[in-house]
Amino acid sequence: MTEITADWESRVARAWAALDDHAPDEFVRLIGDLAAELPADSAVGLFERACAWDSTGHSDKAVPLYRRALEVGLTGIRRRRAVIQMSSSLRNIGRAQESVALLTAERAAGSDELDDAVAATLALALVDVGREREAVSVAVAALAPHLPRYQRSMANYARLLIS
Repeated sequence: MTEITADWESRVARAWAALDDHAPDEFVRLIGDLAAELPADSAVGLFERACAWDSTGHSDKAVPLYRRALEVGLTGIRRRRAVIQMSSSLRNIGRAQESVALLTAERAAGSDELDDAVAATLALALVDVGREREAVSVAVAALAPHLPRYQRSMANYARLLIS
């Protein structure tokens, strides 16, 4: 077992870049082998395994691994990615209400380059729980800052959808 090194991160990045070159079971095994180089309860190893299951269509197998990675202290950008990805997986397995709760808390927890991913995933989950107007509001509000014009108007329209 080893610590996370730049070499390990590089090998994981190369594996992910080649995802489409592998059969799903082969890719899960590849990431599993890389994760096995880390201590057994490594949050990063658990996260990478979860991502591999998720990316190969097995949301049901990914959720417990994401949850465990968060429980054992996943940090940094991987922590936020785990919340987003687990929420998406929860939605995929019919647990959209749990997804909405997690993403709503995540939006309140802080801001970074993944804010729009949080918003997009939340909008999808909101649709699944029958809160379509709120979903459109979240999506328009996330889109507004990226528009070359009409940012203020779109932000106002987004607020009006839920007031």
